[in-house]
Amino acid sequence: MQPLSLLRKLWRNESGNALVVCAATLPLVIGAAAIGVDTIQVSVAKRQLQRTADSAALAGAYALVQEEPVETSVNHDLAFNDDVALSAAPVIENAPTTGDYAGDIRAVRVVLAAERSVPFISFFMGSTMSVTVEATAAIVFQGKYCMVSLEEGNVTGISFSGSTSVNLGCGVVSNATSPNAVTADGSSTVIASPVAAVGGVPSSSSYASGTMLLPFSPPQSDPYSDLPTPTVPSGCNNQQYKILPQTPPPAFTPVAGTTNIYCYSGFDIKGPWTIPDGAIIFVNGDELEFGAQANVTGNGVTFILTSSTAATDPSSIATISMHGNAVLDITAPTSGTYEGVLIYQDRRAPFGESHINGNSASRFEGGFYFPSRQLTFNGNTGMQTECLQLVARRLVFSGNSSVQNDCPSEGGAEAFDATFVRLVS
Repeated sequence: MQPLSLLRKLWRNESGNALVVCAATLPLVIGAAAIGVDTIQVSVAKRQLQRTADSAALAGAYALVQEEPVETSVNHDLAFNDDVALSAAPVIENAPTTGDYAGDIRAVRVVLAAERSVPFISFFMGSTMSVTVEATAAIVFQGKYCMVSLEEGNVTGISFSGSTSVNLGCGVVSNATSPNAVTADGSSTVIASPVAAVGGVPSSSSYASGTMLLPFSPPQSDPYSDLPTPTVPSGCNNQQYKILPQTPPPAFTPVAGTTNIYCYSGFDIKGPWTIPDGAIIFVNGDELEFGAQANVTGNGVTFILTSSTAATDPSSIATISMHGNAVLDITAPTSGTYEGVLIYQDRRAPFGESHINGNSASRFEGGFYFPSRQLTFNGNTGMQTECLQLVARRLVFSGNSSVQNDCPSEGGAEAFDATFVRLVS
């Protein structure tokens, strides 16, 4: 058969035409698939690099919280997450130079760059493609909190138990690392948000609808860490100050050379007592006791529970006893060293338990600071606590409490800003 005739026959054959078309388009199909492979590889690399940048920015922001070197923490995290080789030194900025958080010293920006090999795309352009990502993490404010557990161990830091019903009007936070760092059990009813912890915050039907649970959050700083270690003033009266029912109170004398500093070994209050405005009252080694018939009023008052031998005998530090029928109407100072603080127990006190039993007729405005103790709050419904802060090693809520934290602007007490680390871009 002549060659020309063979070609005509092949041209008229449909199977032959399909073969020719497939042969002609096969390079295009292979090329498209190859370019797709390169594109997927670049996309995967970019995603890995973005995760690395996110993690490094968060590490830098956590370093800010812990007052550690930002660059050291970022580089340590980058060395740990080195899935994609960098083509240039990372850009690490505390107080970013660009973006929504430019100039914010509470933010950390990380920029990473890498080159990814693209063997198929290289037929049309260079043999590598540049991949650049960035992430910014910052310490951000997220609500207000007024109940703080300073406990750092693997235990429960804050618990709502029994039939307690609390309306805190603010958030609670625990530095405990336990999976149950904050718990709400039994038939308790808790209105508080956010509820945060370094450890876990198990969900519970006790929390009101809409409660924000924030487990595995960064630790919160001690809001009263700047308070000085108590020192019993010289000239302290080594006698107990005692008020009995239906008996005029004895003279309440300030320390010599002062006008508002008072110091007694202990207090046994079982009757009416009007505390001088602005009094700073040291309890030296005994007990601050408010009995069932106590009826106490005072403005700008701070009680300091300590001991003249606290350094050598921490067990001598004064304690507190507050009977459930005692009526107290006291507010904290609006300025000065003890601004916003009602009762401060020396940090050197050994671990133990202190109880605050609030009568429905009582009114508190200010902070109870027991940094080394468990503070159990038994407040009765109707108790006026329009601006109450409880800061202790551990906190236990029981009874039937109603805490409304609407702090007056002219007062010395206020809820604390809740700070958390978040990726912001």
